[in-house]
Amino acid sequence: MAMKQDRKAVILLSGGLDSTTVLAIAQAAGYNCYCLSFAYGQRQEIELDRARAIAKAANVAQHLVLRLDLDKIGGSSLTTDATIPKHHSSSEISANIPNTYVPGRNTIFLSHAAAWAEVVGARDIFIGVNALDYSGYPDCRPEFIGAFEKMINLGSKVGSEGNTFTIQAPLIMLSKGEIIRKGLALGVDYSQTHSCYDPDNQGLACGGCDSCLLRLKGFAEAGNTDPVEYQNNRNHGS
Repeated sequence: MAMKQDRKAVILLSGGLDSTTVLAIAQAAGYNCYCLSFAYGQRQEIELDRARAIAKAANVAQHLVLRLDLDKIGGSSLTTDATIPKHHSSSEISANIPNTYVPGRNTIFLSHAAAWAEVVGARDIFIGVNALDYSGYPDCRPEFIGAFEKMINLGSKVGSEGNTFTIQAPLIMLSKGEIIRKGLALGVDYSQTHSCYDPDNQGLACGGCDSCLLRLKGFAEAGNTDPVEYQNNRNHGS
């Protein structure tokens, strides 16, 4: 594969399983990666520690953490003290938009990513959204990604000068098991990632929220054991 080290990409990096896999995919394709994370008032701030560690281990060009006060807007159990839903079946997870949906989150994140991409000279923005094994969030669908890409090319200096941004969502139509298999093939260390919406004070995953259940489902499908530790003091998986 031709190397693209002269090509820069902004990677939205949460510290979770999907975004860490996307970073590995972008680096394997030869992109010089600029990682962007957000302290947005989320209750699971341990993910930022993981994002910093992952970016450092990957030796990215730069890792920027921006602070947003989405907790002041509220409207989500991830930014308030509302109860996190637990122990849903797979059909229940995808049936309705849960209260873990953060209003405007991906719109806001991608807007900042586009702004930074314009400044550093990147034309590719990578995001780890998924429209198969996910919690039904409307801002994870291909239609949203396509519409946002069109918008930033209409509303940016880059676009007005005849260049284009591309939003790359390489996981969008993969199952969680397929994502994990792809990441393992690229050498991703999933023990460094964090997915849980409701970790305890030690940062251990709850094992019952939608994100944990989807993660565990993925490792089972991939025929692997989840290497992270859960609150019952043991790893999960096959």
